[in-house]
Amino acid sequence: MDKESPRSVSFRTHRRGERSNLTLHTKDVEAGLPLGRVSQDNPMKIVWKKGFIRLVLVGGILWMLLILLASLLHVWSCQSSISFFSAMCNKDSKVFSMLDSMGFVPKQQSQHRCPIPLADDPDKIVIPKGRTPDEIVKNLTYVMEDEILPDGTQSSPLFGGHQNWSQREESFRLKSNMKVHCGFIRNGGAEMAPADIKYAKKCRFVVASGIFDGYDVPHQPSNLSPRSKKLFCFLMAVDETSLKFIKENVTVTEDSDGGKWVGIWRLVLLKHPPYDEPRRNGKVPKILTHRLFPKAQYSIWIDGKMELIVDPLLILERYLWCGKHTFAISQHKHHRNIYEEADSNKRRKRYARPLIDLHMKIYRYEGLEPWNSTKKTISDVPEGAIIIREHTAMSNLFSCLWFNEVNLFTPRDQLSFGYVVYRLGDLFRFFMFPNCEYNSLFVLHPHIREHSSRIEWVTNWNQLKGNGTISNKGKDWDQANANNGNLIESRGGLGLWTPYPANLDSVVLPPVDRTSKAG
Repeated sequence: MDKESPRSVSFRTHRRGERSNLTLHTKDVEAGLPLGRVSQDNPMKIVWKKGFIRLVLVGGILWMLLILLASLLHVWSCQSSISFFSAMCNKDSKVFSMLDSMGFVPKQQSQHRCPIPLADDPDKIVIPKGRTPDEIVKNLTYVMEDEILPDGTQSSPLFGGHQNWSQREESFRLKSNMKVHCGFIRNGGAEMAPADIKYAKKCRFVVASGIFDGYDVPHQPSNLSPRSKKLFCFLMAVDETSLKFIKENVTVTEDSDGGKWVGIWRLVLLKHPPYDEPRRNGKVPKILTHRLFPKAQYSIWIDGKMELIVDPLLILERYLWCGKHTFAISQHKHHRNIYEEADSNKRRKRYARPLIDLHMKIYRYEGLEPWNSTKKTISDVPEGAIIIREHTAMSNLFSCLWFNEVNLFTPRDQLSFGYVVYRLGDLFRFFMFPNCEYNSLFVLHPHIREHSSRIEWVTNWNQLKGNGTISNKGKDWDQANANNGNLIESRGGLGLWTPYPANLDSVVLPPVDRTSKAG
């Protein structure tokens, strides 16, 4: 029995091997392979059928990855701050355009704040001697009396006067000596007290601001040098409503001459508001700073809800003196195209929609094209909350023409700025600085209460004329004839109700691409 055991084990192993070979032989026969070439042909077929296909697939995938990596490198080089790689960028190439259309090119996100290239020490700033010479307009004077009507009687005085279409057109034709409308028509409103007039006469350097209809209280500027505190007058224009509101909410002191102060700000009361709409009243000190404070050579305007955080001497040096400019303003954060800004104003209920459309139709008829990269200006739309000026004749003329557009049409001054630049062409030069620098000049404080008047909620002509219902009438419209439902302003925007000397019915406003959700 012991001798037979190995033999039986060997026999079982041999039988198992035969069965295994038989199984392989059966599978080959079923597959249609010749019996004698099993060991030779089967590996060749596997390589041919499977290996070659895998080779092609792997090669294709590697080639596509190589193309993708090269494309991504191209996109990255256009975003890189390294000069060697950025030199490789070609944004005009078809590849870049295709990738951009497919969404592979990241959109440049505008910075909210960025460093301002300011001088280090206000005490080391050298103030230019004299004034920038007036080369084009040498003598600028203003219309002070309202017009005589055709029947020989005097019209009721309006702050902006009764400028007609031909006078408006003539004001854009520059000459050495010019006389233009520029607000402050006698008995038209916005009168200053004698004490404030006397104080303002000694101010050569002015930081100006304004609060109307009680929406804010003055915010004290910070980071002021002792030199700037002595050099600058800080003048805050207010109406009677705002003065009362400020007295109720902050401490107001009075000097021996009757001047009223909140910290460093001297409150300048403008009696008899010239307009029905508070927003339009606020444009008087903002745009006509040179008329309100005629002895000032330099001014920095800052909106009432802002706290200035940069020394004003450093601001003048950065935005005027360093580049030999006489007018500086920031570009808008979201819009460059006036027609896009107008669309935004309508959507955000900043003024009556039909009047904004009419305003834009006049500009379109008069040749104002939508902004594009071929224009010489960085943008047609400014951020008007900060304006830096030397009060030269040309700078003053621009401010007058800008104000006249605001007086004639809608009070949205951002819609008029680019039009005046367009009309003056290369004769008016200004510095439009980056928006991120603009945001680094101040701290923004919210309004104490929001402004909302019925005129801003108007969507059609029937509502304007009192024949329709307004969904939200607002709270602050104090127009004298508002009780009868008529929302037409009686002292401003009269150009929108004066027959235009051409047919505007065929004017089609340019299509608007809404480039920003915020605007």
